Amino acid sequence: MIGDWDNLRVFLALAEEGSLTAAAKRLRVSHPTVARRIKALEDAVGTRLFDRLPDRFQPTETALELLHDVKEMERASQSIGRRAAGLSGSHLGTVRISVDETMADFLGRHLRRLRENHQCIEFEIAVAHISANLSKREADLLIRSRVPDLASIVGRKLGTFAHAVYGTGTFAEQIDGTDYALKALPWVGFDDEHSYMPGQTWQTSFLGNQRPVVRTNNGIVLANAIRGGNGIGVLPCFLGDADPALVRLTSILDEARADQWLLVHADLRHVPRIRIVMDALAQLFRACRTEIEGQMPGGRQTGAAVAERVA
Repeated sequence: MIGDWDNLRVFLALAEEGSLTAAAKRLRVSHPTVARRIKALEDAVGTRLFDRLPDRFQPTETALELLHDVKEMERASQSIGRRAAGLSGSHLGTVRISVDETMADFLGRHLRRLRENHQCIEFEIAVAHISANLSKREADLLIRSRVPDLASIVGRKLGTFAHAVYGTGTFAEQIDGTDYALKALPWVGFDDEHSYMPGQTWQTSFLGNQRPVVRTNNGIVLANAIRGGNGIGVLPCFLGDADPALVRLTSILDEARADQWLLVHADLRHVPRIRIVMDALAQLFRACRTEIEGQMPGGRQTGAAVAERVA
């Protein structure tokens, strides 16, 4: 029957993805299952829904008419799923938090503290640069540096992460208090596709036409490259200050300060287990404010003259 949601869900995935393989991957089903579901839906509708082109499945005019209603059904299904999650008063369950790799490192260091009084809740930390879709329940919570302009998303500021330039002691010895000496050192940074990452705008402006000798799309790889003596680069202070192999070579870079926001879908913010984790995260960030803001006592610093000039 045409009202079979499984068939319609497959139809929507194929229309948006354009191929059986991509639709199957998205739905986590087999390639033949997608083909079978589409055939069943076409039989129920009584007409062809896709033109089988060499490089993709192209929706027909009939399919495009159907697509609008199916998208509305999907939104309604997602809304029911989110609201159903809030009907249970139980504190038990899993909370999935989507973060980038640097924030994952921070949470990993403090995970025991975060879970200290919440052992009944299972934590999933999903690492990705691309934000998970909260409407589709790809995650329960996001921690990101920007709040999307969506009425359905509620944001709560957690804190502001400080960044500075770090390097090994060998590089620190080569700084003589001038911008030239700092620029003359080899640098490590993000690749062009990740120039939006904290500190990269400042670094690009400071270096001018000079490009980092090592470039990556991953903040932890970047930190490891700096730790390994491949060059100097911008790191969040919580990472650099805690590493005995690194020295802070500049003062905190004002242009590289990065706010971090806790994001949740409005339908889920009052679910008990999600509310508990939200409050626990806010408490953790407050307790770690000194670390986050780069004010840890006893940190190894050098190059003060350069620091005042480049910050």
